[in-house]
Amino acid sequence: MDYLPIFLKLRDRPCLVVGGGAVALRKVALLLRSGGSVTAVAPRFHPELERLAGGRLRLRRKPFEADDLAGAHLVVAATDDRRLNHEIATLARERGIPVNAVDQPEDCDFIMPAIVDRSPVIVAVSSGGRAPVLTRLIKSRLETLLPERIGQLAELASRFRDRVKQRIIPEQRRRFWEQVLTGAPGELLLSGQHRAATDAMAQAIDAAGGQETPPGYVALVGAGPGDPDLLTFRALRLLQEADVVVYDRLVSRPVLDLIRRDAEKIYAGKARADHTLPQESINQLLVRLAREGRRVVRLKGGDPFIFGRGGEEIETLAENGIPFLVVPGITAASGCASYAGIPLTHRDYAQSCLFVTGHRKDGSVNLDWDKMVVPRQTLVIYMGLLGLEEICQALIEHGMTPEMPAALIESGTTPRQKVITATVATLAQAARDAGASPPTLVIIGEVVKLRHKLAWFQGNPSCESG
Repeated sequence: MDYLPIFLKLRDRPCLVVGGGAVALRKVALLLRSGGSVTAVAPRFHPELERLAGGRLRLRRKPFEADDLAGAHLVVAATDDRRLNHEIATLARERGIPVNAVDQPEDCDFIMPAIVDRSPVIVAVSSGGRAPVLTRLIKSRLETLLPERIGQLAELASRFRDRVKQRIIPEQRRRFWEQVLTGAPGELLLSGQHRAATDAMAQAIDAAGGQETPPGYVALVGAGPGDPDLLTFRALRLLQEADVVVYDRLVSRPVLDLIRRDAEKIYAGKARADHTLPQESINQLLVRLAREGRRVVRLKGGDPFIFGRGGEEIETLAENGIPFLVVPGITAASGCASYAGIPLTHRDYAQSCLFVTGHRKDGSVNLDWDKMVVPRQTLVIYMGLLGLEEICQALIEHGMTPEMPAALIESGTTPRQKVITATVATLAQAARDAGASPPTLVIIGEVVKLRHKLAWFQGNPSCESG
């Protein structure tokens, strides 16, 4: 190693920054965030430095002098004069003061790495000054991997450290911490459920002390409409940590491929009148798996709270005292419409949007037609392919013009995407002619006119009709 990575406590320590420009501003801001007491010396200062002056930042408007180093705990030379930076570094080193000369590694006793700040969790990345752009790229990757609340998780663990030492023997502590940080206490905390996380941590300690199974949890996760790049960061992390994933028919293969390889996968897909597992059986399955202490992901296409029956599943979990969290997904209406180039609202065409399901619990399509036939409204129909002809005919009978633009999107957001455009009067026949098959989404409204202008995603060649 060219540098020893250390973390330096600067709270209330005097720090000197020589320079008053944009670079000096960044260094001053970092030192202030670290709790340092900063003096900046320069003939002129960036306006933002002027605004920050006061409190722990003192500005001295003058050229640098050797006496400015007196009492400094560390020094940053951030001028645009390389010779001056070298002089500052030499003088600081003679006085035993660590110095950083910006963009001059040969004059540095220490370097300032790229930082991912999730205090008290801090990750620092450095290339030793050789490739700062690469360092920033690595930092950006880490930003996506570390949950925003991981620092709060560290605080939660800190509060229970003494109790763990008292209740759990040293040989079992590492395994215990691994289980709780990636188990119910950790996931509940990361999802913002602080009280539930605290309760789960206490339960886990009691269970470990009594050699019982620590509590599991269920994460109800939206898989989005198909494109795996549309998953949330949290959804991806949960898929890669899960012990078991219970998934639906509408979850795409590329999303399933992101599941941890040794996780158990249970198919619970449902098509109309063809249920691999009845809903009540799925509900009880989730309860059983969690009670076994397993990290369970219930993976549902789109968003679990939009025609996904997610509410029914977490009702059962709540009734049985099972810890759970919900991770929203991009619903099919939003994802498929975007990839088809059809805005759901538009100032010139639609000021409202209505989502409906194409069939009810009993399989009928007896919908509230009057609310669906509204001027300047976009109508989005989920699961409407089987009853499409009946739906379109009913809309016309209740006052919708037969010439209203309409589209059917098959396998939206995936490479197999197919978009069929027609009118309400001709869409059902166009879908039959194209051999459309689930999963599909229907969009009806004037906004469909914009598809020819705004389409950007190239899946399969679109099938245009009408």
